[in-house]
Amino acid sequence: MVTASIDSATSVGRVALTVRNLAGVRDFYERVVGLRAIDVGEEQVSLGAGDTPLVDLVEDLAAPPRPPRTTGLFHLAILVPDRAELGHSLQRLVETRWPLAGASDHLVSEALYLSDPEGNGIEIYRDRRRDEWQRDGDELRMATLPLDLNDLLGELNGEPVAGSAVPAETCMGHVHLNVGDLDVGERFYATLLGLDVTARGYPGALFLSAGGYHHHVGLNTWRGVGIPSPPAGALGLRFYELTLPEPAALDEIVTRLRAGGEEVDSANGAALTRDPAGNAVRLAVAVS
Repeated sequence: MVTASIDSATSVGRVALTVRNLAGVRDFYERVVGLRAIDVGEEQVSLGAGDTPLVDLVEDLAAPPRPPRTTGLFHLAILVPDRAELGHSLQRLVETRWPLAGASDHLVSEALYLSDPEGNGIEIYRDRRRDEWQRDGDELRMATLPLDLNDLLGELNGEPVAGSAVPAETCMGHVHLNVGDLDVGERFYATLLGLDVTARGYPGALFLSAGGYHHHVGLNTWRGVGIPSPPAGALGLRFYELTLPEPAALDEIVTRLRAGGEEVDSANGAALTRDPAGNAVRLAVAVS
């Protein structure tokens, strides 16, 4: 099969999670992360920045837990517009006393890592300018270096952020997934979806993107090679979205997926498929 490229304007849309305690997890995303409720129902809520939904929470009290050595979400990654806003995110964590799991300088970006109350991984990050990104041949140079948190907080000049929300320009920058096989994952994401491989330098990981971005999708086998999918309907990732600029771009991908033997359910101008690790991918056209 000939590899075709996905439209360069493709981006990551919302990430949907199945949760056990809707009220508690919603409070976390509002108070600690700084998202705002956009659409609220009895058993679900959509949270985002401005009017753009980023995280959908669906409550299911009967959902089984995701076993540790299974595929699924490694983290969702919320992209704030600049370094000052990343400093605001850090200050929000300080003021709410929410623990950090890590903080890293990745050369292309600076990132804070944490988990929500049900263990779903989260990255909050800001990008460096593209003209600051470095390359090793055809691949982007990325690393995991310590991030100076005091220097980051220095961006704020002591301004409090309690109760504040992230700015409307905030978006879902990428998703990072646990898979069982990187080669199989690459066939799906590169050959069929048409994303470009941007970096292979991390042991047990692969990064892919559209339009020259550092990555829209990360894959890793850090939970184990050959691990199975979690039980159907388990807590954690329900699906994540890739948004395409126009219906023709969506149709091209659906055609490639079906020609490659993948199952695709199309309805209401969107398509739902699963990668070989069982992670659900919703393909949708961006709302103009």
